[in-house]
Amino acid sequence: MSLENTYAAAIAQIKTEIETIRLRAAISVNQHLLMLYWKIGNIILEQQNTEGWGTKVIERLSNDLRREFPDMKGTSARNLKYMRAFADAYPEFMQPMVAQLKIDENSIVQVPLAQLESSAIVQGPLAQLESTSILQVPLAKLTWYHHITLMDKVKDSDERIFYIKKSAENGWSRNVLVHQIENKLYHRQGKAVTNFTQTLPSFHSDLAKEMLKDLTNLIF
Repeated sequence: MSLENTYAAAIAQIKTEIETIRLRAAISVNQHLLMLYWKIGNIILEQQNTEGWGTKVIERLSNDLRREFPDMKGTSARNLKYMRAFADAYPEFMQPMVAQLKIDENSIVQVPLAQLESSAIVQGPLAQLESTSILQVPLAKLTWYHHITLMDKVKDSDERIFYIKKSAENGWSRNVLVHQIENKLYHRQGKAVTNFTQTLPSFHSDLAKEMLKDLTNLIF
């Protein structure tokens, strides 16, 4: 094999390794961000239920957080309300994470990063997802902006689960997700949802690109 051929093979392998690690990092950051937002939202939810927190208190909380963490994005009063809605919509979201983290602190939402192999699309163990296990894998693979869209546009929980799974399976960008919701894909497909397979999204999928973009923009 010529030097050019061996060099081309080597640089292709290196590019794959870099892309894999970057995507793993983006997924990990995204998962931790969702964990943080759920925890903040749950605290607000609990305080509203017990102490009667209203809009003014959330605005005060937003101002205090901005003052304490000036470099952190996502602490507007509007986003805090989305965090509250997120915690309210998925009350079990943190349960599988907590159990998994007791085993391995690098294992998030039932997808241990150590189990992922270096390849463009990394195959993991197959998961027969039931209605409650949606919270363990696909939910944590979507960006925060996907979730905001779903909370705004989809009120039915079964329909929302459908779009969560479809977005994670197909690597949909937020714009594609909006398009599918507006075109009523859920109703046209007869509510059919395939079993979800635990995989890293393709490097070239819109979801992966958006996640990598968020990785460089989000500071928390």
